[in-house]
Amino acid sequence: MALLFDLALALLLPVLAWIAMAHPRLIAGVVFFIVYGLVLAVAWYRLSAPDVALAEAAIGAGITGVLLIGALSRLERIARIRAKGPRP
Repeated sequence: MALLFDLALALLLPVLAWIAMAHPRLIAGVVFFIVYGLVLAVAWYRLSAPDVALAEAAIGAGITGVLLIGALSRLERIARIRAKGPRP
């Protein structure tokens, strides 16, 4: 059972990485990046590295995910302002 779970993790990680990079919608790419970070944290835990798993979950999925969502929100706001055109 553990071997099957490890195999599923090994197959899921590159698939999630590919989806996160190739998804046409930016917000979905960010969500898949966060999910990738969490699954990677589980993989590190399975490799008996709980300290690395905790760091990956906190930094890789948590902080980086929040920063990416904030940057995406700011980009969308800038795009809306530019779509309105220059001010008279």
